[in-house]
Amino acid sequence: MNLEEYFQRIGFHGPFDQMDLATLRSIHKLHVMSIPFENLSIHCGEWITMDLETIFNKVVRSSRGGWCLENNYLFGWVLREMGFNATTLSSRAFNRIIDDFGALDSHLIHKVIIDGKAYIADVSFGVSSQIWEPLELISGKDQPQAAGVFRLIDKGDIWILEKTGRKPKVLNPEFAKSSLVNRRETKPIYCFTLEPRQVDHFIEKSQRIQRDPASLFTNKSICSLQTPTGFKALIGWIYSEVTYKPEEGVDLLDMRNITEDELDQVLVEQFNIKLQNKLKPVCNKTFYTL
Repeated sequence: MNLEEYFQRIGFHGPFDQMDLATLRSIHKLHVMSIPFENLSIHCGEWITMDLETIFNKVVRSSRGGWCLENNYLFGWVLREMGFNATTLSSRAFNRIIDDFGALDSHLIHKVIIDGKAYIADVSFGVSSQIWEPLELISGKDQPQAAGVFRLIDKGDIWILEKTGRKPKVLNPEFAKSSLVNRRETKPIYCFTLEPRQVDHFIEKSQRIQRDPASLFTNKSICSLQTPTGFKALIGWIYSEVTYKPEEGVDLLDMRNITEDELDQVLVEQFNIKLQNKLKPVCNKTFYTL
């Protein structure tokens, strides 16, 4: 594994020796614009491992994406190799069906200290909840980004990440009532503590959410990539392009069903992904929204 290959994968051209906020912002944004958030391996009959070299070969050398336990694990290695002070944390995603945070702290994120200030880095949540740049770890501060206004809130025993977004404007009438469309203007995304975690904390959780028939990731095949104007996503057979229109106070959602004949083409052309094994798209109803 080497940093040069990773930098080439995300299109980062330096500076390589400055452990400052500008550099962190740059590689964070380039990562989410270049490497998809995806769990397609689960729906291709492939096992997802937490072996870092396997992840590097998959994401960097084979032009795949990954879920947080791959993308953020890899990103943490990159940060430490570069010389950043990065600590791995675990978080629990919000489930709108139970209106609470899930029980499993399986979402991997990082706390990064720069010039005495703490920031949360997360390159792998995907869709409209994806931060493009790190968030300063300060309670209650509005931190506007392209997707909306993010906020970190200190509740004493836990921190909560929430986002205030815009109204969705669905361009395709047949998807106007789709369960994939988020209609909550302000929504919690996940909660976390500042307790440092080692990779061992996530191994059993990774195995569980790949096998559990109730897991989000067994119920939905997900591939999403951020774009300069929003993001694109393939959830099951539904391909969506979302354009942020802050000046109009809306997000434009262009959604359509794709056919089996289009599947490989969409993955290659929109996400630069060429799968080795046949994908079986799945989109069972869950708490997940674009």
